[in-house]
Amino acid sequence: MQHRQPRFAHPHRHRGFTLLEMLAVIVLIGIIGTIVVRQVGRSVDKGKYGAGKAQLITLGQDIDSYALDNGSPPPNLQDLVSRPANAPNWQGPYAKPSQLKDPWGHAFGYQYPGQHGSYDLIFYGQDGRPGGTGYNADVGNWQ
Repeated sequence: MQHRQPRFAHPHRHRGFTLLEMLAVIVLIGIIGTIVVRQVGRSVDKGKYGAGKAQLITLGQDIDSYALDNGSPPPNLQDLVSRPANAPNWQGPYAKPSQLKDPWGHAFGYQYPGQHGSYDLIFYGQDGRPGGTGYNADVGNWQ
């Protein structure tokens, strides 16, 4: 006895996706991808901005440690990394070279003597320039 397999009404007819359906799916994937990338980008910027503010505090503490050892804040931030000639009680390094740059790779603003205290230390935000709003807003150690 032979077993017969059932025959379909149209054995050569296979249902596939049309070009229009495939294009619609690709467009939807593109839209969703764009939304996800924008949200992740905002989160990264927010994280870097928060890290820059935290780094400002840490760098301020490093400057204070230098001032305790040497009687005054350093004339420039590089003196936290390598011993200057005019700092006989230097106990550093007080900071690593990488700590002198914010999360976006910009140098922190520094002024000694400062206008708001013995020194002014400024995180310029994402754009690395004075002024700005949002993630470009400046934050100073006196705030």
